This record gives sequence, structure tokens and C-alpha cells, in this order.
Amino acid sequence: MFKIVIVILATLIPLAPMVAYFLNRFGKDPLKTTQNLVLAFKGYNALIGLMVLGGGLVWLFSPQTVLAAGLSLRAATDPYASLAAGISTGLAAVGAGVAVGGTGAAAIGAVAEKPGFLGISLLYVGLAEGIAIYGLLIAFLVLYT
Repeated sequence: MFKIVIVILATLIPLAPMVAYFLNRFGKDPLKTTQNLVLAFKGYNALIGLMVLGGGLVWLFSPQTVLAAGLSLRAATDPYASLAAGISTGLAAVGAGVAVGGTGAAAIGAVAEKPGFLGISLLYVGLAEGIAIYGLLIAFLVLYT
């Protein structure tokens, strides 16, 4: 169940540029709309932080259960599978960061000159974010197949 929640939350992240586009397109006051969107992202990050804190508290108060679950998982996989999954996820996240940095800067410049380019530039930024999702998919394939 916990894995399903994490996957659902991770799939919502690339939808953020689309939400920003539609809120700014149909909102009357772009400044207020952007402030509300930033507040919503802060709430989303707080929700993820609370989930991580809850997982840490479960581990703190019942480490035997957590360690037993980890041992059963590790017995079913290759010892280097977790290393491979970590490397694939980490490198994909770094690549996505570099891609979003470049496309985000270009998108801001294009939107500053012509506001009509907002939708297509957000699409390119969203495609760049998808690189990190591919890294997660590879990690899941390595760990569970």
C-alpha cells in the first residue's frame, strides 16, 4: 500500500507544469494565482515530508519489523541490485536537473518575450522532468524482476 502511495505521488509531480499553465491561463490575477500555486506546492512538499517522518518513526519504534522486511526483500534480490537501482535513480535525477535547468531558463526567456509560448515551453520542461521518472522505472525493474 505504501509503495502505491509513493508511486501515485511521484506521478503527480510532472503534472505541475500543466496545472501552472491552466491556472495562469484562466486566472484573472496572475500574481495571486502564482502565489496560490506556490502555496499548494509547499503543502505538497509538507505532505511528503510528513510521510517520510512517519516512516522514520515507524522504523524508530519497531526496528525489528523493518529489518525483517528488509532481510526478506534482500534475500530475493541480487546483492548489487540496490546499488544499481540507486545509481540509475541518482544519475537520472542529475540528468533531469541539468535538463530542467537548461529548458527552464530558455522557457523563462521565451515567455518574457512572448507570453504565448508558455504552454509549449512548459511542455518541454515537463518532458525534461520525465527523465527522472525513467530512472525510477529502471530502478523498479532492477529491484523487482
